[in-house]
Amino acid sequence: MSKPIIEVSGISKRYQLGRIGFTSVRTEVETLWRRLRGAPAAAAARAGEFWALRDVSFSVGAGEVVGIIGRNGAGKSTLLKILSEITEPTAGEIRIRGQVASLLEVGTGFHPELSGRENIFLNGATLGMRRAEIRRKFDEIVAFAEVEKFIDTPVKRYSSGMYVRLAFAVAAHLEPEILIIDEVLAVGDQAFQQKCLGKMQDVARNDGRTVLFVSHNMAAVSRLCHRAVLLENGRVAEVGDAHAVVASYLARAVTLPGEWRRPAGRAPGPKVAFLSGRLINEAGETSAVLPYSAPITVELECAEIDPTTTWVLRISVYDRQGHELFSTHDTEVSLPRLPRPGRTLRARCVLPAELLRPGGYSIGVSACECAGDAVTALYEEHEPLLAFEVTPQGFQNQSGRGLLAPRTAWSFDWPEGAAS
Repeated sequence: MSKPIIEVSGISKRYQLGRIGFTSVRTEVETLWRRLRGAPAAAAARAGEFWALRDVSFSVGAGEVVGIIGRNGAGKSTLLKILSEITEPTAGEIRIRGQVASLLEVGTGFHPELSGRENIFLNGATLGMRRAEIRRKFDEIVAFAEVEKFIDTPVKRYSSGMYVRLAFAVAAHLEPEILIIDEVLAVGDQAFQQKCLGKMQDVARNDGRTVLFVSHNMAAVSRLCHRAVLLENGRVAEVGDAHAVVASYLARAVTLPGEWRRPAGRAPGPKVAFLSGRLINEAGETSAVLPYSAPITVELECAEIDPTTTWVLRISVYDRQGHELFSTHDTEVSLPRLPRPGRTLRARCVLPAELLRPGGYSIGVSACECAGDAVTALYEEHEPLLAFEVTPQGFQNQSGRGLLAPRTAWSFDWPEGAAS
């Protein structure tokens, strides 16, 4: 029996909060002394230590497609950075038997001053490919990325979507034995996302290559992956068949209350930070149990970090299987922008009554830039953020009835005063 192509054994990763590099001789000596003495967890917490991963173990066979899922902050991106040798683990061991290509962030491995053509050769060489191999695949890469007109333009002038198109095309076409993909595919239109998923299926089925795929899109994970690893608070909560693990993850999500507040210490996004969210019933009360016959109000509070960027709020509703039923964003109204950083926005979106059949649902939110319905830049995302049950009150089974493009109502106010 062949050995796994990836073996992860007891991986842990510790970060020191609020500290970069060397502090002082005294602090360094005290920290070292605490570790040598085996200081208790309380002392470690006082020292500002944060464990992004704790004792993570699993293996991946050659040709497998494995999804890594979990809520924001669960440790998914940290795990992929360790597997990609971007950062080292604090403890544990990883064995990788093959060449790795990673796509973890928009523009990773690209030089902004070089053209798309030059970056294809640069990125391919970084992945260990010979020039002849890159030349042989060059036309396929450009055609897949759909950037023919801009191939000789410096990539610093590319949009986020164009960056991702080209970066994914290079990573997928240059025949690495292991392909590691983070949530960057969320940046791009729906057609391109489907194209990428199809390419990953071809890479795994026809070429026998291994894919590790991180996504908040549970329908994509169920469709693409053979197995899945569920992370919770830096630990492995479940490993197994992708459909079963996704169902378990969504079942845990449905136990979420009708209200969410940002955990203390969680770093904000680069442009926007969600502060809180809640579901409101007809009586104006916070509730995760809502009747079919009444409208549902989603209230969000967020802070703008960078007031120079135009962004929109987006709300998506998912069923128990993780399929996105519909989404709505605030471009349906004229949204005033904050005059300075740090101001907060309270937004309310009202979903009409008799929209969702009785059952369990979850809501994901994001702050992003959009071109039409396509997301071009993603600043912060929480999926799922809230979960709720629709009760049968007022429900009559009318087959064929449904709203494919529901009319939603958005409203906004500024708790600290009106924007000018």
